[in-house]
Amino acid sequence: MDISVVIPLLNEEESLSELHAWIKRVMSENSFSYEIIFVDDGSTDHSWNVICDLKKADNNIKAIRFRRNYGKSPALHCAFKRAEGDVIITMDADLQDSPDEIPDLYKKIKEEGFDLVSGWKKKRYDPLSKTIPTKLFNATARKVSGVMLHDFNCGLKSYRKDVVKNIEIYNDMHRYVPYLAKIAGFSKIGEKEVQHRARKYGKSKFGLSRFVNGYLDLLTLWFLSVFGRKPMHFFGLWGSVMFFLGLLAAVAVGASKLYAISKGIPHPLVTNSPYFYIALTMMILGTQLFLAGFLGEIVSRNSSDRNDYKIEEEL
Repeated sequence: MDISVVIPLLNEEESLSELHAWIKRVMSENSFSYEIIFVDDGSTDHSWNVICDLKKADNNIKAIRFRRNYGKSPALHCAFKRAEGDVIITMDADLQDSPDEIPDLYKKIKEEGFDLVSGWKKKRYDPLSKTIPTKLFNATARKVSGVMLHDFNCGLKSYRKDVVKNIEIYNDMHRYVPYLAKIAGFSKIGEKEVQHRARKYGKSKFGLSRFVNGYLDLLTLWFLSVFGRKPMHFFGLWGSVMFFLGLLAAVAVGASKLYAISKGIPHPLVTNSPYFYIALTMMILGTQLFLAGFLGEIVSRNSSDRNDYKIEEEL
């Protein structure tokens, strides 16, 4: 099979028939063998009924329906497990992504050798309240991940099959699929400028909170990629540094007191010095960080996937 088109959706009953017809036309014009995987992420409208009707007329359709709304990442994860195409293409169901981009996205994977190609909506039809935070978010993601993409959050992407079978998308990590692919060892990541269409039906399902959550997810992903298998390298190092700095400060406070006593110089109680409490706090925090690293190391060593390494080829 040439292409699997993965479409997560939530309450998009108005656009599904038009989107399906558009994809079908593009596939027919280019003689692609294909499947369309709809993932209904807990819709409360008639989206599932529309999908069922489309399925009756087109055997190329597969569909998954969640009992409740889990989010875009679980939808992609479940669809990727079932995808059979050599190239997997994801797009949103709101008609803001154009299926006419599919042939070029397919060629960049099959002919140009990319592992993943992300769409770049250079010209957007979103308000400034959305575009400005998006630019800041993408700049931060580029800096932290080292993946030089203009638009991490674009739903229109194409993947080599091996990529989607070797990454795990969870929580809200769909924003960072290129970063996840890089961590898994897929380095040929590119982008293609794509058309951004104005929303035709309904309204956006994402609020400004996604930017806050996006930064927290990026921090989590960075930490796990660097220290996920070696937590002691982070917690142990900084715990030790804080403990010994606190210990040196405590020794300095005590030595100052002993020196004053030996010389008969009046000196306040050690417990009256703010440096004593700073030293004590640093020693306690250092001990806690060290123990956190030690416990994290135990969890890591007993994890079922501690030796789950991605092997590209075997002879």
